[in-house]
Amino acid sequence: MAESTLKPQEVAQLMVQYSVAKHRDRYESLFIKAFMAGAMLSFGGLLSEILQGGAAGLTSSNPGIVKVLGGFVFPVGLVMIVLQGQELLTSNMLYFPMALIKGAVPWWSLPVNWIIVTFGNLAGSLFFGAILVHYTGIVSTEPYVTFIKNFAVHKAGDPHWHQIFLRGIGCNWLVSVAVWQAAGAKDTISKIFAIWIPIWIFVACGFDHVVANMFSVPLGIMFGAPLTVDQYIRKSLIAAYLGNIVGALIVGLPAAYMYLREDNTNPFVRAEQGESPGTPSSGSSHEGKTR
Repeated sequence: MAESTLKPQEVAQLMVQYSVAKHRDRYESLFIKAFMAGAMLSFGGLLSEILQGGAAGLTSSNPGIVKVLGGFVFPVGLVMIVLQGQELLTSNMLYFPMALIKGAVPWWSLPVNWIIVTFGNLAGSLFFGAILVHYTGIVSTEPYVTFIKNFAVHKAGDPHWHQIFLRGIGCNWLVSVAVWQAAGAKDTISKIFAIWIPIWIFVACGFDHVVANMFSVPLGIMFGAPLTVDQYIRKSLIAAYLGNIVGALIVGLPAAYMYLREDNTNPFVRAEQGESPGTPSSGSSHEGKTR
């Protein structure tokens, strides 16, 4: 009977296969996938803000429950991203360092991918926030307007720079665990469940995701929050970006050390000789799937 979950070494190898596939993808394809991912994550962000913003009475009596409920609905965005094979910056922060360590992609592939995906995620988030939320008027009444503005200030105005940075570490530690678990799951329901729990935790706890904030903070600015674009970039975007990188490395570097040692069963040993990492080796019966 086949196992329903891949072994850790197989998942680590799959992470590198993902990076190789992304490295070989066309730049315009990467951008379009990243644009779609920004919009998909924003669907989850909007649902979370609607739930929390519309629960003013419950917030005053039991704010913890509202945070937990808001966190519970947010993961729909990452589920759609993973199942559709789109490009999310924070998951690529996990994949590419692992591939670089194994020499499966050139060093310049990392900054090229991250830059393209960053701007694609940002464009998708801004499009969704401006066109499908602000201009549609779907949340342009109270108590939603006040909540959206306060939420943006809470994310980018109130915390210190180092606090956002540290929150970014906690966030992408959990996001990396989520995409790792999703890669290891072989069926759709298992992938959804594997994603849902870690993402639920990070949102309910208030950690900072650079792409999620690309929707929520600019949306607050559109509705009149006392923030400037310059403040958002200098304080929130940069701090969360760097923190998310560290969070991904906390998962990816130990995994590369433990599971991607050069041996006869590791197909990525052959990547340095120009062979495809997806080519089955004599010592491995697992055929990875790239997305």
